[in-house]
Amino acid sequence: MILLDFHATWCEPCKWSRPVIEEVMKRLDGLVVLKLVDIDLQPDLAAQFAIRSVPTFVLTNGDREVWRMNGFDTANKMAESILAAIE
Repeated sequence: MILLDFHATWCEPCKWSRPVIEEVMKRLDGLVVLKLVDIDLQPDLAAQFAIRSVPTFVLTNGDREVWRMNGFDTANKMAESILAAIE
């Protein structure tokens, strides 16, 4: 599974989410691969996933979206929510 992290360099909340996502990835321990997607550099991918605000996180299983979060939460809540979507 791939966790797409849609962000932009000018986005302050995106910068704040970075340590949270690093902690989430530690908790997921190899179950998910993180892919950073700068919406300014990859606008087609952002459009494909209908990204309207950043940060937005989308978990995919192949071509299928299985989880989404606009903004971010605590690492515990995000990891638990992602794990629930995987099961």
